[in-house]
Amino acid sequence: MSTVQVPVQVLAGGRWGRARRALAAALLVALAAGGCSAGGGGGGGGTADVVDQGYQSGDGSTTQWPAAERPGPVELVGTDYEGGTQDVSAWRGDVVVLNTWYAACPPCRAEAPDLVAVAEEYADRGVHVLGINGTDAAGAAQPFQERFGVPYPSLEDTDGSAVASLQGTVPVNAVPTTVVLDRQGRVAARVLGLVEGSTLRAVVEELLAEEPA
Repeated sequence: MSTVQVPVQVLAGGRWGRARRALAAALLVALAAGGCSAGGGGGGGGTADVVDQGYQSGDGSTTQWPAAERPGPVELVGTDYEGGTQDVSAWRGDVVVLNTWYAACPPCRAEAPDLVAVAEEYADRGVHVLGINGTDAAGAAQPFQERFGVPYPSLEDTDGSAVASLQGTVPVNAVPTTVVLDRQGRVAARVLGLVEGSTLRAVVEELLAEEPA
């Protein structure tokens, strides 16, 4: 399977995109070293927390697959923290954003406001966002969702079944990882590590512009 590596600064657009990427990289370093929180804070911090919670760093690299080479479709079903069943196949015909996270993960907190904004901005345009949390029970995950005003559901995946299903189609080697599915449920893009709002919007806009199958 061949992939196309797309630098984040290209998706974000010119010099401003490069500046945003540099800022995001600096933020990741600061968060990992100092345990800073973003968008409301709370929920631990410090290098010990990063290690103890199994945080795996990604560099923010973005991979996009040409339409003819996209793997999938992704088959993913699970139960969210409110007890509801979420089945990605029910969203065929729409664009889907999948995001792995957990409450004590510094870059997860840093990117949360952008994910919330994208979910709200594109809800009426056929875009769905679904979180996948393989670490937290409801007692840790739900306060995170409330703190950041998360409007979309997240799967409680402490048994690893949801991530295992996703791994069967696309490698997920960092937390957070964001995977974007096209209207056919195929993997169109993946970001390892913190995802910038400008990058995610650019990918979503490209997929919305594609003709439905």
